[in-house]
Order: sequence, then C-alpha cells, then structure tokens
Amino acid sequence: MTITANSQLLNLFSQNRKAINTQTDYMLPTQGAELVYTQDGSGRYLTFYWQHSEVLGLNPDDIVDEFDNKQTFFPVDKVAYLERVQQILTSLVPEKLQCWFSYGQELFELELAIAPIMPKLGKAATTVLVMGRLVQAKVNSATIDAMATKATQTDLAERSQQHQKLVTRITKNIRRNLDLDIIWQQTVDSLGKVLRLEHCIICSYQPSCPKVQVKAQYHQQESTLVLSQEIDLASHPAFAQALATLEPMVMEGHNTLCPQQKVLVVATSYQDQANGLVALSLRDECYPLTESEIELAKEVADQLGTAIAHATLYKELEAARQKAEDASRLKSEFLANVSHEIRTPLNGMIGFLKLILEGMADDPEEQDQFLKEAHHLSIHLLNIINDILDIAKIEAGKMELDCAPVQLAELFSDVDNFMRPQAQMRNLSFQMQLPNTSDEIIVQGNYQRLLQVMLNLVGNAIKFTQEGGITISADIVIKKAKFQEQQYPGMVRVRVADTGIGVSLDKQDKLFQLFSQVDGSRTRQYGGTGLGLAISQKLVEAMGGEVHFYSLGEGLGSTVTFTVPLYQQPVIVSTSDNDFQNIIC
Repeated sequence: MTITANSQLLNLFSQNRKAINTQTDYMLPTQGAELVYTQDGSGRYLTFYWQHSEVLGLNPDDIVDEFDNKQTFFPVDKVAYLERVQQILTSLVPEKLQCWFSYGQELFELELAIAPIMPKLGKAATTVLVMGRLVQAKVNSATIDAMATKATQTDLAERSQQHQKLVTRITKNIRRNLDLDIIWQQTVDSLGKVLRLEHCIICSYQPSCPKVQVKAQYHQQESTLVLSQEIDLASHPAFAQALATLEPMVMEGHNTLCPQQKVLVVATSYQDQANGLVALSLRDECYPLTESEIELAKEVADQLGTAIAHATLYKELEAARQKAEDASRLKSEFLANVSHEIRTPLNGMIGFLKLILEGMADDPEEQDQFLKEAHHLSIHLLNIINDILDIAKIEAGKMELDCAPVQLAELFSDVDNFMRPQAQMRNLSFQMQLPNTSDEIIVQGNYQRLLQVMLNLVGNAIKFTQEGGITISADIVIKKAKFQEQQYPGMVRVRVADTGIGVSLDKQDKLFQLFSQVDGSRTRQYGGTGLGLAISQKLVEAMGGEVHFYSLGEGLGSTVTFTVPLYQQPVIVSTSDNDFQNIIC
C-alpha cells in the first residue's frame, strides 16, 4: 500500500461517507488488496470488503450493521488491536501489523496496513482505513479448497496481464537492436526478473547439430552452467523434442538447468526452422501452466527466433560487405603491383634495345650482353603475363589440364637446370633428393603445369632466402587414392624447404589468397604479383593433390609441400645408410 493511494482514499472517505458505503464493492477491490475495510475508534465496521467473503459465507452488509457486542469477524486479541487503532488515530501515522482474526470456528492470520482517514481542518480523526491480505488460515479443508480456487483465478488473471506486458517489452527490446548478444541477455533478464525465475537460459542451435550452445543466462543462485557451454541433445530429450516439433516441452527433475525443478523448454524458430532454445525453471509452488501462458511462451519464442534470424542475416551481410571491400582493396593493390612488375622488365627491355639501336654498345660482346639481358627481361615479362592469364582462366573456371604419366626424375632435372644457376648467383646451397627406388617413379599429372608449380615454389624459396640454402625432396606415400573415378596406388609428396625469412603464424592465411601478399605495399623488398602460391594451389588441386605451407615464424625458414597421384607403385630400395639418392649436392 502506498501513501499516495491511501491519501486518495482518505480524502474520498472524508468528503462523502455515504458514497463510500455504496461503492465499496466496486472501488476498493481495485486498490490491489484482498481485504479492505473502514472502522471507527470503537472497532465498529463502517465498510467491509473481502474477496473470500462468498467462500466463507460472510455477508459484508451484516458485518457493517453489527453492534460492537455482536461482531462475528473480530480480532482474537481485541483489546490490543483497539489500542493500536487509537494510537494511529492520535498520531495520524499509518502502521503495519499482523494479527489473528476469528470468524465462527475458523481463524485467519492477516497482514494489515492501518491508516487514519484525515479529518477536516481542526477536527480529530475518528476513522481508519485498513487494507490487508491473508497470511494463513486454520479452517476446514473444504473452505481451503474454495479459497484456493478463488485465489488461483485471480492470480491467473494477474499473471496473464503481467505476461502480456512482458511479451510487449521483449518485442520492443528486440526491435531496437540487431546485436544478438544484447538481445539474448535482455530477453533472459526480462524473463527471469518479471517471472521471478531461479534460472533461465537461451541457447543457439544450428540445424542437424547434436548440441546447443548456451548464449545467455539468468540465475538467482550460483550456476554450474557457463556461457558458450555446449549441451548434448542426446542427454536432454526434451530439448531435442522441442527443436523437432517446435512445441513447448516440460522437463522433470534431474536436468542440467535446475536438477530439483521442472523446466519449460521452448524452441525459437524462423520460417518453421528451429534456431535456438529458451529454458525456464518452474518453481514447485507455481500454478499449472495454462493454455494462454503456453501461447505466450510460444509468442516470445517466435519473436526471439525472428530476431535471431534477422540479426544473423545482418551479420552475414556485414561480413559479405566487408569481404567485398577487402576484395576490392586487394584487387586495386594487385593492379598497382602488377603495373609496377610489368613496367620494370618492359622498361629494361626498351632501354637495352635502345642502346643497341643507337650504337651505344662498345663492341659485339657488349651488344650480345644487352640482347641477353633484354631476352631475360622478356621471359620475366612473359611469366607475369602467363600468371595473369592463368588466374583469369582459374577464376572463370576454364582451366583444363590433360594429365599423363610423368617421370619424376625428368621433372627434377629440368627444375635443377632452371633454378640452380639462380641459387648459385646468391651463394645459396641447392640440393635435390629423390627416394631410392630400383625403378622409375612415375606420377600422373600435366608435365608443364607440374614444372610451373615447382619453378614457382623454388623461385620463391630462392627469392626469400638470404643465406643458407634450398632443399627439394620427394617421398612416396603408399595409400590408395581416388581422383576423377580413377584408382591410384598412392601419392608422391614433394617438399621445397628453405632457410629464408619465414612467415609469422598470424599472416600465413594470406599466402594462398588471390591478389594477396604478406607485405602488400608496392615498395616491398622482394616484389612479385602475389599470384604464385594461389596459382600453384589451384593447379595442384586440379591434378588431384594438395598444397601445404609450414613455417615456425619470421626468420625460421619455410617449407612448402604438394602432392600428386602416383601412376604406378615403384620398388623402394631400403638401405641402412641412406634412403635417398642425391641427384645434385
């Protein structure tokens, strides 16, 4: 009872007592108390209302008309009660108290709030307004059942109104936000506080996933659950059934959420597809759930399911937008790098040819040197253009490879002829090793593309190595493999290891991205278009193999491996001294 509410009633009583007597049954029940009456200083009832009157067979009019010595509804300790009333009339200060009242053979413990009805100016207070509620009763079982039924109906009406307000509040919160973490937490907090729950959780769910993940929780006591914890659906059949049927389910005791209580489980969904779960603990003393409350639970779940779908879609759109912006930035950066890479050899070619045309060479030997340099630059330019054309074909899905048996030793020999001079110019060691077999190692692939891949990988190893050396090796993995409906006896794994600059762990994911480099600035030290590894990966995958990159970090060297199907299984010669034949040391 609030002072404001009392003041309004007190003024109303003092202005027109007759109006109060005629309106008690209509106005006083709206003040939120189940028992409301007015008395004078002698304890005589002036007005009386109790929501249990009909159940008890108590007539309010009879109580008001009774004389003091004929009261049937009165305090057990009447003297102490009237002394407290007189004290309140004198001090004009409202008080709360608990006392037992008697009616017939039945006793009622009531919690009362007694306030004086303020008199006109200069007059003494003579009347009190009393509001109260039933704490406990000592009555027969039939009376208890009747009172409980009446109280239950009243409470259900209040709960229904309360729950409808809750749905409205949750809906407003959902519409104001697209952050799923905030939506989840606001929803469990609202459910827990308004419904006075001991525990409530919200879980996310992915279709066909055997587990749900806790995203937000509300609890009054310490909980064993933690955010991001996964709950196995196999051990919680009610969870799985709610997700499958999209109908509310009730779990009895022995559950993860509240082991000693019932739990209401409701699946959230969007377009009839489950995307989450809400689980609410139900106190034992709660009234049974009504159909209207079940519908409200489903409405909350529907609103939340829609919010989850919209927020997820928003995140996906944001991620797609960010990805598109990154791709646009990378392509712009790539074009700048490629233009630089193309202009450099082209300017060199033009310069050397111009020197020859203008007769600037001192002798035929120097003229030959100029021509060789121009030819070398033209080959470099052709390789860059080929890379661009290859990646264009790959992106357009037009890369077609004709595969045939390839001798691995021949492939290694050509790589050695191309790359050894470059390594020697940089004072780097260069080793190539093949498994020791009694017959030739033959792989299934496209020779030119395999050569292109190896030249790319070895060229990168030389470019990024300042000291030490490069080692190219191969080993045979005897494990049946299937590619394009053909069966192969195994795979050959080729390794290109260097002692170069290495790559930090957080940047290695950029290596196989198109148009991407660990250092994307145009003035970087090593140059290149950033297409080599990406093209090599696509070519190897087109031949049924895989490419992997390994590095422990900057300054710790790198190793790139790729696999290719083994055309026929060779006879491997195993010796205790050396399992490899060194082709070039």
